[in-house]
This record gives sequence, structure tokens and C-alpha cells, in this order.
Amino acid sequence: MALANGQAFLLLVVFSLMFGVSMANFNYGPWGRPGNWNKTNCPNGNNHPNATQTSNKFNVGGSENWHYGFDYMDWAHKNGPFFVNDTLVFKYDPPNPNGGFPHSVYLLSDYWSFTKCDFRRAKRIANPNQGAGEGFVFVLKKTQPYFFACGEHGGIHCNNGTMKFVVMPLRRWPY
Repeated sequence: MALANGQAFLLLVVFSLMFGVSMANFNYGPWGRPGNWNKTNCPNGNNHPNATQTSNKFNVGGSENWHYGFDYMDWAHKNGPFFVNDTLVFKYDPPNPNGGFPHSVYLLSDYWSFTKCDFRRAKRIANPNQGAGEGFVFVLKKTQPYFFACGEHGGIHCNNGTMKFVVMPLRRWPY
């Protein structure tokens, strides 16, 4: 009996979630009557904001650029979602003989390497000099996770948890 009640409850929860998700984009008109939801009736105006846009350009870290002590996971979370063909620009100071720490950009191979800051199978995509001026440009070409990290100083900037982030670009669908 308890198993049947548990199954009935689970079925009710699953049905409720499915109903809620299916109704999430159902545009209700005045007095709760269904309206017409399409690309010309979006809440942001007459067209979807990404209907004609092909890509965006993001300065990694915003005005903070790519440096030690900034939380890039938080930055990626706040600036997403990212889409295929979006561009990431890594700007950072070149090595300074009077002090300071150089930075680089590595693409780690998988989530395990990312969490452990294991650079053995990582690919350096920008050396310490490539972040100067206009910065190093990286285009997100595929719908796959991209694991970025600073690999200088034996990966210490990655290991403290701030100079690394992951993005999973989405595909833009035609409207």
C-alpha cells in the first residue's frame, strides 16, 4: 500500500512539473485567456532580442579583465548564456620585469582536469604576451564545454579557484 501511495505521489509530482514546464511560455492574454505566443509577440518588443544577432563579444571579466583574485565562475554565470560563435576576449598585462605576475590562458581537456587544475593534457591557447593591447580572442565554435584557466606559476591562479571558468555555448535557433 505504501509503495502504491509513493508511486501515485511521484506520478502526481512528475505530471505537475510537466504541466508547469509546458505552460511556462504559454502567453496568457487579458482575463487569463490564452494569447498568441510567437516571435512577434515577445515581452521584449516586436522581435526576440537574438532574432537577428549572430554573435556577441565578451571581454572576460568585464572592465576587470583577466587577473588574479577575480571570480570568473561568477562572471560567466552572470554574463551567460553564451552561444556558438560568441567571442571571448582575454585582456591582461604582459610580463613586467619590475614585479607582478604574468598570466596565460589554457583550455583544459575535461571537467576532472578543470576541478583539479591538472594541466598535463591542457592546451595553452594564449601565452603571457598575447593578452596585451586588444587582447587574445577566442571564438566558441562548438556546443561543448570549454574549460578555461590561467596556467602560470604551476597553476596556482587556477588552484585558488578564481582564475578559471567554464562555458557551455548553446546553439542559436532560427526564429
